[in-house]
Order: sequence, then structure tokens, then C-alpha cells
Amino acid sequence: QVQLVESGGGLVQAGDSLRLSCAASGRTFSSSAMGWFRQAPGKEREFVAAITWPGYTNYADSVKGRFTISGDSAENTVYLQMNSLKPEDTAVYFCAAVGFRPAMVIVTATSSNEYDYWGQGTQVTVSS
Repeated sequence: QVQLVESGGGLVQAGDSLRLSCAASGRTFSSSAMGWFRQAPGKEREFVAAITWPGYTNYADSVKGRFTISGDSAENTVYLQMNSLKPEDTAVYFCAAVGFRPAMVIVTATSSNEYDYWGQGTQVTVSS
């Protein structure tokens, strides 16, 4: 069984920065992509950022220029550097991984339906 564990969430003020981390444990697996989603109270889970190995990145418009995703495919780890945080960034942030896909399969990694493994989430709260 694969487990994804997020860390790094917390309570910060608007304009501050946070760095989220996600590491995989349990059964060894190969991922095609890893990403971050978030869910605010009363709202649906939404895409934040993804990295498709060997390192192609994709971001939601709401975080472009403020958030940076990075990671290590060999370790199945992914990070999310969040700068210039805003109150509207407040949400539970989830790490997720897309399992191995053959090369001919296009992975956009922007839809939650593409992901096979999910973490439990870490709370990020940004006060104004």
C-alpha cells in the first residue's frame, strides 16, 4: 500500500510564505506525475499545481507567479513553495500521485481523476 504524507501547513499572515512537503512511503511504485490540490470549506477540491516527470510543471491561474512546485521522481517526493499568500489560499492542501503510465498515454495531471494516490491533507490558513 502506498501512503502519501504531507507536512508544512500552518497559520500565517497575508504576504507570508510556506513550503509544503509530501513524501511517499509503503509499497515502492513509479509515478508519472505528482501534484497538489486544495479544498476550502464549502467548496470543491481544486487543482493547484502539478509536476509531470521529468519536470514539466502546470499551475492553476490563481497561483501562477506565487507558487512553485518541485520534486524528485526517484524519491516520489514533491514540494510546493507558496509565496505572497492570500486569505483566499486558505484550504486543506492535498498531495497526490499519478501511478505509472505508458509513454503513449498523455498525462496532464490537472484533473483529480488522473490521480491514483492521495494524502490526508495539511491545513493552510492565511489571515488578513
